[in-house]
Amino acid sequence: MNKRSLTAGAVLLTASFAAPSPVTAQTFKVEKFDIKGDGGTDYVAVETATGRVFVSRGTHMMVVEGATGKVLGDIPNTPGVHGAGIATKAGHGFTTNGGDETVTMFDLKTLAVIKQIKVGPGLDGIMYDEPDNKIILTRHSRPIGTLTALDPVSGDIVATVELEDTAPEGAAADGKGHIFVNNEGKNTIQVIDVKTWKATASWPLDPCKGPTGIAYDKTSDRIFSGCSNTSVVVDPNTGKIVATIMNGTRVDALGWDPSKKQIFIPNGGQGNVTVVHQDSPDKYTTVATVDTFPGAKTIAVDPMTHNAYLFQPERGPAPAPPADAPPAAGGRGRGPQGPIVASWFIAIRQ
Repeated sequence: MNKRSLTAGAVLLTASFAAPSPVTAQTFKVEKFDIKGDGGTDYVAVETATGRVFVSRGTHMMVVEGATGKVLGDIPNTPGVHGAGIATKAGHGFTTNGGDETVTMFDLKTLAVIKQIKVGPGLDGIMYDEPDNKIILTRHSRPIGTLTALDPVSGDIVATVELEDTAPEGAAADGKGHIFVNNEGKNTIQVIDVKTWKATASWPLDPCKGPTGIAYDKTSDRIFSGCSNTSVVVDPNTGKIVATIMNGTRVDALGWDPSKKQIFIPNGGQGNVTVVHQDSPDKYTTVATVDTFPGAKTIAVDPMTHNAYLFQPERGPAPAPPADAPPAAGGRGRGPQGPIVASWFIAIRQ
């Protein structure tokens, strides 16, 4: 991508994609806004009632107007923040702070912090289970992963569930008393009973590898599980895979637009999003591959506006090590990173 073309506050790209019958051609517009600020990122979350988007930035949470890319506010002191859960009816938002093992509870109107809730190690994923009126946290805790439920009004911890994997990722509720959790390490979905707060089933997801993002569709009664290269659709009545979807790599979230019947699967490796239409509960057609920005691997969809949002900082070259520095040790570390030169808030509109 031409770096010079990305120096403006917003960049607009438009593309049309022909789709196989019976799905008609789709048109998507991609807007990129440099919202500035420091810090890396993990999840983004949409507040449907206002169209605001909550963007994690390592030590703080930025709040952005989805329609314009304008920064509306900032929630400070969220060390190692991963994501935000939005409980609109309660008027509260929550962030998972992996750095100090806390959840920040804040006022949605003012963004003022109400309190810090000590939860425990491994805080990562977060979602609002509206049918059961709970904030759900997934935790990469040791020696076993856990799911923790909070009361969205008081912020009190109401349940903790032991899982079969130390790397639970996304969670989704069906409104029938079940929560589905993707286990990235074991490549399974576990089913949690919200009456007993116990795991009642575990479903293998092969050929899915590394399931992360997840969504549930009430109308078709299907679970969508985002995975690297091959995502899957699961029938929650049987736990069986009924369809597979080819997509890119470095998938770390998944978006679902129920009225448009579209799944959005981000590919952080190549910097694009696979858009898939649900033709029927067990049939799916890829309608577009939309270019975004390399590294953008999480996504959130606003079901009211049908916009999808991603975020990714752009970094300059990493500084050269000192001449007398010892050779770098082998391993999976990503090494030194260059300075952030732009902070791209990305909107996919249709």
